Amino acid sequence: MQNSDAMALSAALLAVAGDLTQRIHDGVVARGFEGLRPAHGFAFARLAPGGATVTELAVHLGVTKQAASQLVDEIVRKGYAVRRPHPGDARARLIVLTERGRACTRAAEEAAAEAVRVWAAVLGEAELAALRERLARIAPAGPVRPTW
Repeated sequence: MQNSDAMALSAALLAVAGDLTQRIHDGVVARGFEGLRPAHGFAFARLAPGGATVTELAVHLGVTKQAASQLVDEIVRKGYAVRRPHPGDARARLIVLTERGRACTRAAEEAAAEAVRVWAAVLGEAELAALRERLARIAPAGPVRPTW
């Protein structure tokens, strides 16, 4: 692959990722969840299964514990999450989504489905399935992080 081809592919993938992130965020806002940034969605994805400590969230997001703590303070203040005693570590606090936070996560899933339906209309279902399979083969393992 020529350098120019690699750059064109890189630019297209980054543009699609940025557009998808914005469409999901816009869909969340349209469903009545305001005061959030796209980075919050990446945090919600880690918190949704059963909560996480600030340290675990920091690792997931690729940020310092201080930055993760500030993000947690913000989503707690806005009613999207609460701090609870950690069941396995008396010194730690578990950050879990509230019903409002879970509803916001569901809104993000709906918005993502809407965005992907647009791709299906352009590519067709078979080509979209092939794209999903190919991207899954090259996507790195681990958390999906925002680009800070």
